[in-house]
Amino acid sequence: MEDLVCAAQRNMGTKVTFQFQERYNFQQERMSGEAIRVERARKQSVSHGFKLDDGHVKKQSRLGLPFKALPAKFKEQIHSISEDQMHANYVPVYVMLPLEVVTNKNVLEDRVKLEKQLKKLHAAGVDGVMVDVWWGIVESKGPGQYDWSAYRTLFQLVQKCKLKLQVIMSFHQCGGNVGDSVFISLPKWVLEVGEKNPDIFYTNYKGIRNKECLSLGVDKESVFHGRSPIELYRDYMRSFRENMDEFLKSQLMIDIEVGLGPAGELRYPSYSRKLGWVFPGIGEFQCYDRYLKADFKEAATEAGHPEWELPDNAGKSNDIPESTEFFKSNGTYQTEKGRFFLTWYSNKLLTHGDDILDEANKVFLGCRVKLAAKVSGIHWWYKTESHAAELTAGYYNLYHRDGYRPIARMLSRHNAILNFTCLEMRNNEQPIEAQSGAEELVKQVLSGGWAEKIEVAGENALARYDREAYEQILSNTRPNGIVKFGHPARKMYGVTYLRLSDKLMKQRNFDIFKAFVKKMHANLDYCSDPERYYHFTEPMERSKPRIPLEILLEATEPLEPYPWLKETDVTRRVLAGFLHYILGIVLRILRIKVN
Repeated sequence: MEDLVCAAQRNMGTKVTFQFQERYNFQQERMSGEAIRVERARKQSVSHGFKLDDGHVKKQSRLGLPFKALPAKFKEQIHSISEDQMHANYVPVYVMLPLEVVTNKNVLEDRVKLEKQLKKLHAAGVDGVMVDVWWGIVESKGPGQYDWSAYRTLFQLVQKCKLKLQVIMSFHQCGGNVGDSVFISLPKWVLEVGEKNPDIFYTNYKGIRNKECLSLGVDKESVFHGRSPIELYRDYMRSFRENMDEFLKSQLMIDIEVGLGPAGELRYPSYSRKLGWVFPGIGEFQCYDRYLKADFKEAATEAGHPEWELPDNAGKSNDIPESTEFFKSNGTYQTEKGRFFLTWYSNKLLTHGDDILDEANKVFLGCRVKLAAKVSGIHWWYKTESHAAELTAGYYNLYHRDGYRPIARMLSRHNAILNFTCLEMRNNEQPIEAQSGAEELVKQVLSGGWAEKIEVAGENALARYDREAYEQILSNTRPNGIVKFGHPARKMYGVTYLRLSDKLMKQRNFDIFKAFVKKMHANLDYCSDPERYYHFTEPMERSKPRIPLEILLEATEPLEPYPWLKETDVTRRVLAGFLHYILGIVLRILRIKVN
């Protein structure tokens, strides 16, 4: 450890203190959020004079009375404690609102219809909703000219309907990704800067610009009327806090997801349908703007290889791995030059996310809310040697190298939630030629988050309404099932369903969805108090000291995923699903006859 710290000091000029060494001594066990919840539950049971032991509740009394001999009031207390312990299995469910719930004209769309839908969600036991707060809408009129009026109206409506709120700081374009039904650009004045300086956008090898979001290459470049992109994001979030203070104080918001790239995800825009990408194309590296070119040249020169250039043999967006010199077996990605490039490319992404989350932490300091960051579920080509689609997106993930755990370790500094997609996907649902490993990918990413002692949440990647998709989400949410006494060893912090729509509201689809929500809640009734299911949100504290890249990259060492039980609390019997469907039809017929 001492050698590592000294190396960090020499190579990075980092001032390492005793506190730093103590914080990052990974040989010792760190207290996690889950451990804190377990400790509070233990204290609660002890304060009532009871001990939970191997699924049996026993009275800690001097007389040692058996359970049957206890007075009735003590039995009631025991059952009350048991029910509280069952809430440890409760996983809250949120629903994404439509992308265009606030229009391009900054107007709340169809408030009457939305209120009706929100009330229906609340009646079904849904815990809250998620909404994109679009940069391109709020700051559309000019630099520093923010208009939060439509979102204030929306938040008031959500509060009225007794739902919680997940907020996304959406610093990206809507349109061009899977599921995008509308087009919301970056602010016009930002695009105007790009007309004069197109290198502010991510760029592929052929020089094609992607205007979904700003390149991380300009993160600290003051090219926007004297401000850098990170300063733009900071000022936007600061204005949000000032204008939404009442909702923060009332704890309407439970987490703020900070947009870190295309679709709000911490990645490069390597695959864009708007630019011609088709599943399961490998995508393209996005580092050919002049800022990132210069950064790579500087890094290569410092490494003693000024002759190295960015890849020119990684193929096109819709290629397969073996058709390229870079990704084929024994290709460039396995050479010293290829490994250096991929490390640089993925490290830039880590630093980008770390820098923006650090600013977000400063803005929301003291608020009872958690920060979150989204990681994309790029499951295609996962079962190939090169993991090409992940590499072009910035996830340097191979069989012998974990590309996701360093992200989780970085998030641990900010006590942030890792939000992962594609929870609903099964391998057998994907085309064979895509070499998909969705199930293995989910296990790897969730396990990495848990290993780094952070909270992990998730979403479905595509709109689904079938029981099979819900069952897959459930099996990932509590991989070891329900624990009747005590706390599950691992469970997700929350799940957000994509998304609220007329199709979801159809009777049959909504009946299935309600059953899913009940299962997520461990068959308990809706709980309005997050502390009952051990979600304790303390006032946000300042982020821990920055973790040097050397220590972040220690987390690339692969770990075996935690075990997922084949059968948990999820029912997969086809007959049960069929009977439920028939019963629903019969009940609807009876309603019609009665009316």
